[in-house]
This record gives sequence, C-alpha cells and structure tokens, in this order.
Amino acid sequence: MNDQPAEDRRTSERPSSERRKSPRHRTLKGGSISMNHGGRIDCRVRNLSPAGAQLEVASQIGIPDDFVLVIDADRFKQPCHVIWRTATRIGVEFRV
Repeated sequence: MNDQPAEDRRTSERPSSERRKSPRHRTLKGGSISMNHGGRIDCRVRNLSPAGAQLEVASQIGIPDDFVLVIDADRFKQPCHVIWRTATRIGVEFRV
C-alpha cells in the first residue's frame, strides 16, 4: 500500500511521453498506409520522430498491425508496426 497522497503519486509517475525512445514533433502531413496486398489507405501524420509516428485515420477497418507508411511529399517510406490504436488514431514504431 502506498501512503503518499494521490497528488504526490501522480507527479512521481513518468508521463507517457517520457517512455518514447525519442521525442516526437507535431506535424500535419498527408500520408498513406500501404499494405502487402497492394491497397492504400489515406492518413494524416499528426506527430513524427525517428522512432515512430501517430497517424489519424477515418476508420481502423482493414488496417493491419504491420504496413508501410508513405509520405509522398517527403519521399518517405518506412515499415511500421502498430503499438496502440483508438477509433481514429494509430501509434506506430518504425521497423528497421
């Protein structure tokens, strides 16, 4: 059992952003999720780092756990693995 007040316990916990391998930078870029079977789903890249990204999608339907993120404007193409999902957001880590 923890004898600290709730306020003290909250401040001693690590914020979720500190668990990242590298800090992410906010962005708003058009991208696409490219899948093995040749399909593509449009997305928006909400933040980006050398280790991963947060993507916004219209729907999770049909998006696999592994895909290639493509940002045509930056000539960026990176294999990804999904770490977390919500109804309209996906957190991915880049695969080497």
